[in-house]
Amino acid sequence: MADILILTHIDYCPPAHLARVLQARGCAFEVLRADLGELRGYDLERPRAVAVMGGPMSVNDPLPWIAEEVAALQRFIARDIPIVGHCLGGQLLAKALGAGISRMPYTEAGWQAMQRRVEAADSPWLAHLPEHFSIFQWHGDTFALPAGAQPLLGSRWCDNQAFAWGDKVLALQGHPEMTEELIELWLDDWAHLLDASQPSQQSIAAMCDNLGEKVRALNQVAEGFYAHWLKLAGL
Repeated sequence: MADILILTHIDYCPPAHLARVLQARGCAFEVLRADLGELRGYDLERPRAVAVMGGPMSVNDPLPWIAEEVAALQRFIARDIPIVGHCLGGQLLAKALGAGISRMPYTEAGWQAMQRRVEAADSPWLAHLPEHFSIFQWHGDTFALPAGAQPLLGSRWCDNQAFAWGDKVLALQGHPEMTEELIELWLDDWAHLLDASQPSQQSIAAMCDNLGEKVRALNQVAEGFYAHWLKLAGL
């Protein structure tokens, strides 16, 4: 029986580097497609840690599985188990905690520099991070901060890049889980959705410049988040 549950929402938003981290540590995990109804009937008392991945849909879309997933996340939050959300996953966590999710007037895409929020000075979620770092982004929605949340990160184009709620919930607006292969897949399949004339979006050339080096730095950012998440779960 797996101690870790990973929720996904489409085939091209997999756990990616998170799966590699878990495999390297010998941690058993189960991946369920929430959009295909695979969460329905799952024993919500089972997992000791939960990760929620991304997806192209909006939390505000009238899809029946979104309400089911939000209710499941509310149960996990009530159980006080560690949860980390990536992009759509972060927005789902915000909704589960009573915050709104809204459409931005632009899409934030590419490698975006993060700024630490002053409220985050003592956060253990950020203890591993250097002064300057970037996280890969691709989103047009953004979450508001739930009541009682601790703001952690912001960017030029999105004030709320990350928040902590209590000591076990981390919601991220970006995609620290990316690998080189996944970025290349997105840029190959979804380039037509990008518009480099928009200042909130990098060009594909800029995204791919020194891609291996950028992804290695991103992996270190992600691994710090995941290490703390697993430590909280006792795994």
